[in-house]
Amino acid sequence: MLGRSFNIFLCVALGLFVRKIYLLVMLLLVVSCTGVSPGVTPVQQFSLPNYLGTWYEIARLDHSFERGLTEVTANYSLRDDGGVRVLNRGYDAEEGAWQDAEGKAYFVDEPTVGRLKVSFFGPFYGAYNIARLSPDYSMALVVGPDLSYGWILARSPNPSAEMLKSFQQTATELGISLDSWIMVAHGNNTKGN
Repeated sequence: MLGRSFNIFLCVALGLFVRKIYLLVMLLLVVSCTGVSPGVTPVQQFSLPNYLGTWYEIARLDHSFERGLTEVTANYSLRDDGGVRVLNRGYDAEEGAWQDAEGKAYFVDEPTVGRLKVSFFGPFYGAYNIARLSPDYSMALVVGPDLSYGWILARSPNPSAEMLKSFQQTATELGISLDSWIMVAHGNNTKGN
């Protein structure tokens, strides 16, 4: 009888231990995906109303979820729950069709800090850290939880070369190689955009 009780106790204790380890691993995954890369300081005195609207992806680091897309835009608008609706759109020339991805974003810190978490897949969030923003909100450098995710966004599909070079220099100072950027083409498939 004592042996059976001990076995039940051991199974329950082991189950609780495994559950705690699972929760710890999940917490670490969530935190690591919404973190800030060392050396990156999200912009302060951020104004969401000034950031809302359409942005053109000027340059990006390579990732499978955007590979081959041109004319990429991101449109940000307010959600009823206080978050941000994210609508990303790009043209896939291989498929001959527009690709859309709708997501949601929420502030991680205060709403005056350009640090958000964004989700396109249910409960899983990724970091959206605005590392640099022009005073007139015409260009932004955004990085993910580490420096393998990066985007340069602008209000115009053709920003000045001088401004783009300045933002690329900021990215280089953070540790992103200038050669890593993929320049995004705009203007070839504007029909339907």
